[in-house]
Amino acid sequence: MERLKDKVAVITGGTGGIGLATANLFLKHGAKVVLVDKNSEAIEKSRAELNHKNVSYFQADVSKKEDTIKFLDHSLETYGKIDIFFANAGIEGVSSPISEYPEDVFDSVIAVNLKGVWLGCQYIIPKMEDGGSVIITSSVAGLKGFAGLGAYVATKHAVVGIMRVAAVENASRKIRVNTIHPGPVDNEMMRRIESDMSPDSPEVVKDGFIAAVPFGRYATSKEIGECALFLASDESKFITGCTHLVDGGMLNA
Repeated sequence: MERLKDKVAVITGGTGGIGLATANLFLKHGAKVVLVDKNSEAIEKSRAELNHKNVSYFQADVSKKEDTIKFLDHSLETYGKIDIFFANAGIEGVSSPISEYPEDVFDSVIAVNLKGVWLGCQYIIPKMEDGGSVIITSSVAGLKGFAGLGAYVATKHAVVGIMRVAAVENASRKIRVNTIHPGPVDNEMMRRIESDMSPDSPEVVKDGFIAAVPFGRYATSKEIGECALFLASDESKFITGCTHLVDGGMLNA
């Protein structure tokens, strides 16, 4: 069953673990996909990995208005419409107490994780098809604090606010807007977080995160993509303004 047949999806952060896994699922379910990423080398690697006729690629910095308009125009010129916008681009920053957090890193995290979502909602939603779906990647860190990850936690909380406003503002067009809140995911971002928190013993950090997850493991990128697939499909057509946890029970532990 092709749950996204004839739909067009734009995915930012498209070459990362969650972005690529979601693109694979969307393509398998009949969607045409535009993958947006800042990293040109990662785009070329993803192009070889996906090797699919219904995917287009665009190099862009989501924190820049001009780039956002460019990948919006590219998507419309390539496929003629946008039904699904997955605002997934994000960076983790560094592990440091707020009192010692580098201002330049804070600014970068805010630019990508928060402004990038804002610009996407500001420019892409007005051009989307009525009845479309906007999915924003937040985190368990968007619902809970984690020491040392202040900038990341701040942005992931903030995008929940954007989601709630966008859900109300676009309800008349039946465009639904939701956030996904992954727990720790077995991908490169978590490897960087583990190493940053403890360069000498990253495995100890990983063990600590796993101990906080009742299911006793990290999520896979595909499991996050499966939640995005549901929210992108018509099966979620009456769901908007909601936070969707994919965390193995971590928040409630």
